[in-house]
Amino acid sequence: MRYLLLISHGTMAPGLHSVLRMLLGERDDVLSYSMEDGVSADAYTAALADVIAPITPDDSVIVLGDIVGGSPLTNALNVLTGKGLLPNTIAFGGMNLPMAISVLMAMDDGMDDASLVASVISEAREGARQVELAFDDDEDEEDL
Repeated sequence: MRYLLLISHGTMAPGLHSVLRMLLGERDDVLSYSMEDGVSADAYTAALADVIAPITPDDSVIVLGDIVGGSPLTNALNVLTGKGLLPNTIAFGGMNLPMAISVLMAMDDGMDDASLVASVISEAREGARQVELAFDDDEDEEDL
């Protein structure tokens, strides 16, 4: 089985998980955990080990973390290493909703790892754009 593991500081990962449930329904292959303020690295890694308990060495994991090099993602990779899962892991930083949806669509399509990585990176780049705001100055004056 392929799993999506969402990792973050604060409540970003559980919040994104909640949005994914709202948009795509409940899924057994999505897990999330976050490092909340004041929680030690030891407490975080112990709790994360419980979260990823369903993942076996026969499974693969796609990890989306909020920040490359951040404590939550670094510690999550250490926990996956300790469980012997790192060879079956693909990790990304800069997590956002379009990336997560792209991962789930790729998982559902049975996409190979290289294609999944290309798709997720492309979606992440396309998902970050400025929204062009247009308004009519004449209309504003009429409203006054």
